[in-house]
Amino acid sequence: MDLFTKCNRYEDAAVARKAGTYPYFIPLDRSEGTEVIFEGRRIIMCGSNNYLGLTMHPKVREAAKNAIDLYGTSCTGSRFLNGNMTIIEELERELAWWVGKEAALVFSTGMQVNLGTISSLIAKEDVVILDKEDHASIVDGARLGMGKIERFRHNDVGHLERVLKSLPDEAGKLLVMDGLFSMEGDIAPLPEIIPLCEKYGVRLMVDDAHAMGIIGEGHGTAAHFGVTDQVDLIMSTFSKSFASIGGFVAGDFPVIDYIKHHARSLIFSASIPPANTATVLAALQVMRNEPEMFANLKANGDFMREGFKALGFDTGHSVTPIIPIIIGDNDRTFKMWRDLFDAGVFVNPVIAPATAPGRQLLRTSYMATHTRPQMERVLETFAKVGRANGLI
Repeated sequence: MDLFTKCNRYEDAAVARKAGTYPYFIPLDRSEGTEVIFEGRRIIMCGSNNYLGLTMHPKVREAAKNAIDLYGTSCTGSRFLNGNMTIIEELERELAWWVGKEAALVFSTGMQVNLGTISSLIAKEDVVILDKEDHASIVDGARLGMGKIERFRHNDVGHLERVLKSLPDEAGKLLVMDGLFSMEGDIAPLPEIIPLCEKYGVRLMVDDAHAMGIIGEGHGTAAHFGVTDQVDLIMSTFSKSFASIGGFVAGDFPVIDYIKHHARSLIFSASIPPANTATVLAALQVMRNEPEMFANLKANGDFMREGFKALGFDTGHSVTPIIPIIIGDNDRTFKMWRDLFDAGVFVNPVIAPATAPGRQLLRTSYMATHTRPQMERVLETFAKVGRANGLI
């Protein structure tokens, strides 16, 4: 069979485009944080990971502009060779302090962090243990490793212990899970998981891509529970609360130094551009100087969650500003998305395999910078569209 036969037979996207329900790769003309412009029309953004709204913060934007003037637009090489810079190492020191670890290592994307970190640590005789709702980058990093992969039911501590108990004592073991799950906004029960890791000799890595900037006064899941010293590795991305692109992993110096010299996604990729690095440094400074933004974010999330519940929507297990609207059906999910988009509200439709069958949902997320009138308009629009679609 010709390799491209499957490409020529693929029709799902074309069918959705023809039906007017294709929700992906929407070319926005401009972003203003809480609102975006599409074909000249203003739409309230409730689908972004810009949780603190820092992409529009004047100090953050100024830092990016100044970095281009000082360093140029790119390092044009891997950090391993010619692409390392003092500003990147400064960022690593700041990030290590922010999450309470000895050392940190910056990658060019968050995906690369998980691909490089997990695959460099997991050898053929080792085991990596994953929550069934872990992000795709964690799963792919585990697949790149040469070891065995075991999975447990989402946030099910009892099932996790049964999995750990079945593993050979002599194997090296790494448990990797999201701290804050990106689809339904629930949090990993680290205080229950850590004793199991200690009991069965398992190292723990927490993916805080979505937790950083949201919980733990912005320091993430381990800080939220007060267990930073008991989590071995903490990773996060810069493409959410840090208003940039890139990512990092933090932990004890010997472990970070090992990853630094073995992670292929770091060694064989060009380094993060200076403007993106400066953006993250500025974002960290803003977080320190304006801690009230964390309270604003929590208040906005609480307001929206209670508003959705009062209307009769199913918001799942969310306890954060990531709030799912559970629908449970592909067609109705896409129809709701289209009607909301046409009415001026941007959300994200999520279907299997990104979520379990029967848990199809609209992923909504809120920023510290959303205003009360914007949020009230979103709730009014959801009420109208939800009733029209028979959801409430």
